[in-house]
Amino acid sequence: MEMHQARYFLAVCETLNFTRAAEQCHVAQPSLTKAIKKLEDELGGELFRRERARTHLTDLGRMMKPHLEQVVESAQRATKDAVAFRTRKKAPLKLGVMCTVGPRRLIPVLRQLEDELPTLDLKLHESSGEDVVSSLMDGEIDIAVAGLADYPERIDATPLFSERYVVAVPKDHRFARMNAVPVAELAGEPYLERLNCEFESFFDALDGDWGGSPIIRYSSGREDWIQSLVKAGMGCSIMPESMPMMSDITTRLLVEPEVTRTVHMLTVAGRRYTPTVETFTRLARRHDWASAV
Repeated sequence: MEMHQARYFLAVCETLNFTRAAEQCHVAQPSLTKAIKKLEDELGGELFRRERARTHLTDLGRMMKPHLEQVVESAQRATKDAVAFRTRKKAPLKLGVMCTVGPRRLIPVLRQLEDELPTLDLKLHESSGEDVVSSLMDGEIDIAVAGLADYPERIDATPLFSERYVVAVPKDHRFARMNAVPVAELAGEPYLERLNCEFESFFDALDGDWGGSPIIRYSSGREDWIQSLVKAGMGCSIMPESMPMMSDITTRLLVEPEVTRTVHMLTVAGRRYTPTVETFTRLARRHDWASAV
């Protein structure tokens, strides 16, 4: 069934005259008659009965009328909503991003979003993973990107990409002369603890006897403070691979074991999406996240 067939059918229902219905639809009568006949063939019976100058709906026609009215109304409403969406002054989006997720991977998706929605009005909410999830559940933001190990039951988490962890050290540190740093090498090292770490306890998450623990010298929820202390030679720290780093900081891959995290796109189960959120989720799901490495 095609949309014009439904429109022609409803025009005949209204006028009960094929000639007037064709004029109303701005088509030639033979075209309208052919479309109605094709619709009857698809539905398996006559929709109209013509008796000389009079046209009547058949029982099948009366049965189909409310269904086809709904089809046409839905199509008109969809077109109206699409036009309103394209012409709206702003396409708002409140996006929560966990503070340890760097912009490098997200920017290509945001560029695509702006290309599709020239009136995009994006507000970024950057905070700890727990705060971003809480804001999402409270409705303060529309959608979120985070890399936690676990989420509340109400959260739908769509995997976007996985990344490894690295050890961040000043350029003159002994680790800088290594290709990769085994976890056991951290034993006894001055360590700067990131309170926004993706794991409740990073070293507990390693789940094994790997030779001892580092010496925790400082703890901070501020990533810039942690990096400043690393840069000043006051200790090393473990960070996600894609996190932006200050100059004069060297990173080396953490191995034996290698540790990874998965970054997810987060939505609230059952919550209705705005058109802007729908566009973002569609772009995020089809994006080649590996290309941003």
